[in-house]
Amino acid sequence: MTADRAAELADLAARIADCTACPRLVASRQAAAAAGTGPYWARPVPGVGDPAARVHVLGLATAPHGGNRTGQAFTGNPTADTLVAALHRAGLANRPTSEHAGDGLRLGGAWMASAVRCPPPDHRPTRTERATCAGWLTAELAALPDVAVVQCLGRLAWEAACDWAGERPRPRFAHGAEHVVTAGPRPGLRLLASYHPSPQNTRSRRLTPAMLDAVLARAVTASSPHP
Repeated sequence: MTADRAAELADLAARIADCTACPRLVASRQAAAAAGTGPYWARPVPGVGDPAARVHVLGLATAPHGGNRTGQAFTGNPTADTLVAALHRAGLANRPTSEHAGDGLRLGGAWMASAVRCPPPDHRPTRTERATCAGWLTAELAALPDVAVVQCLGRLAWEAACDWAGERPRPRFAHGAEHVVTAGPRPGLRLLASYHPSPQNTRSRRLTPAMLDAVLARAVTASSPHP
């Protein structure tokens, strides 16, 4: 079964990487690559992780010089450094760092992706871009049937997840907020919110390692199958 899921996810990854549905995002990812140094992936970034994942870690959008450069979600920038270290402490990653695709990072019980797979200008996708990319999240979660918790990183990821799930009115964002989806493509799915692990939040201590550890521990506990 896991082999079948892995094959399905690999096929989905190839389709995501070929997407050109949003002209503004295509231009943005190419502009970021042109402004950077060295080789850039500069294509939509598929999710990565364990086909048997029970926790889906969801960011808002691919970082212009993180995943857009490496081709792997949450890799190669300061936000990734904070997140991967926390996943390692939570027992969801085999190593505390990930700097590039193929560096040996393996997730156990977790999957990482962004609601928008390309880097938007000013880190702000439009409503239309977010809705267009939501189809990839639907397909991804369909291929990950064991996922019980979506861990949303930041208010905008929380809003994207709530909009994808069709939750109206949208539940209020707060660090540690929790909501069980009632309709949409995955009723019963649990959404859990955290402040975004950006340098702005971590350096100001708005989000501390202990706070991120606590919310990830809740995600692991809530996603555990009941006997």
